[in-house]
Amino acid sequence: MPASTHSKRILAIVLIYFSTYVLGIYSAARASTQLPLAYTRNESHTLDQLDRELSSERGLRHSGSRNPRWFPFYTIGRFSNDLCLGNNLLMGTCMINGECKDNKGVAAGQCSSITQQAVCCIYQRTCGASTSYNNTYFYNSNYPAPYAGGGRCSIVITPPDSTICQLRVDFLALSLAPPTGDGLCSTDALTISGGASQVPTICGENSGQHIYVDFNGVSPITISVATSGGYTFNRQWQFQTRMIGCTSATLAPAGCLQFHTATSGTIASFNYVSAASSALNSIGVQGTRQLSNMRYGICIRKASGVCSITYSQVGSDAYSFTMTNDVGAVDPTLLATSAVQSQDCTTDYIVIPAPSQGGVMLPSDRFCGLGLVTTTSSAKPFVVYAVTDSNEELDISNRGFYLSYSQNSCPVL
Repeated sequence: MPASTHSKRILAIVLIYFSTYVLGIYSAARASTQLPLAYTRNESHTLDQLDRELSSERGLRHSGSRNPRWFPFYTIGRFSNDLCLGNNLLMGTCMINGECKDNKGVAAGQCSSITQQAVCCIYQRTCGASTSYNNTYFYNSNYPAPYAGGGRCSIVITPPDSTICQLRVDFLALSLAPPTGDGLCSTDALTISGGASQVPTICGENSGQHIYVDFNGVSPITISVATSGGYTFNRQWQFQTRMIGCTSATLAPAGCLQFHTATSGTIASFNYVSAASSALNSIGVQGTRQLSNMRYGICIRKASGVCSITYSQVGSDAYSFTMTNDVGAVDPTLLATSAVQSQDCTTDYIVIPAPSQGGVMLPSDRFCGLGLVTTTSSAKPFVVYAVTDSNEELDISNRGFYLSYSQNSCPVL
């Protein structure tokens, strides 16, 4: 047999085998995803088109783009891209390992019984990054080592489409230089810009706090940490960012910078710490810890069968409501009592709508001074407004507020 004829036969066998292999992959992908019958009859759909269309079915669980591939290796045995808990205790998205690498994610353990290639993919980004992926973590360089300071560290977060309305940012760790004795973030400052809702400038100790910000259409939101290299401080931050769909039950109501969903818990002003500030204010006396120029709402989702909510100072902390006046000028045994509670508030205060104490309705919804007696509100929605002005000169050694809340069941009639 001539050599050329033998070569042609080998080539024909290879082509037949390769065509069968491709057809098998295509059939497996189509069957595993239970495509409508229309797809099986449309020969104009190439495999990369099929892969792109299947990717779009994931919705909000895994926002972001993928590079289309001729062979849909990521679609065979397709499974739901659910949230998962990685072996590093961070939240991620369950996906095929190769796709996680393509998206510059970190595989943190397996997450599916369908295939061992499914991993819990964690998105972690640091200074200068941008992302459209849901559930992205943003942290200082070399985290968890402290950040020495100097310059600005930012991340830009862009929603994948107009079905995303909000961004929740959890401050898993946030320790920046403290404010001045007048409550100003002059050394370090966290700013969040580009959204449709306003976020105040934040500094100091805020681990465990969170904020919500509305997206302005599909425009990006920028989270930026500015630090001063001339101030020695062990700065550190790690944020978890989560995109929220416009129809999600977890969407924060309008006007809520913070939104709590538990039936009981705690709320606190930014930079609240029980210890006094070591900084002096502009008149040379011990300054305040509470941040100035604040005006925002803290909302609490009403649970089913609940008719009212009760707020009280955290019992173990006598300084947990010190918003106006001079803490040092008051007998410490009077702190957190009605003797130092005030409703004559014009500078720094909280607002509790329709308040009552001991079953008696109060004449005002504002509270300031150096104590808060247990207060109940039946007004819906459940919200506390926090207000501070720009002048903290006479608010000496104040800490702000740190309150417990508990929702109350409706009475049985």
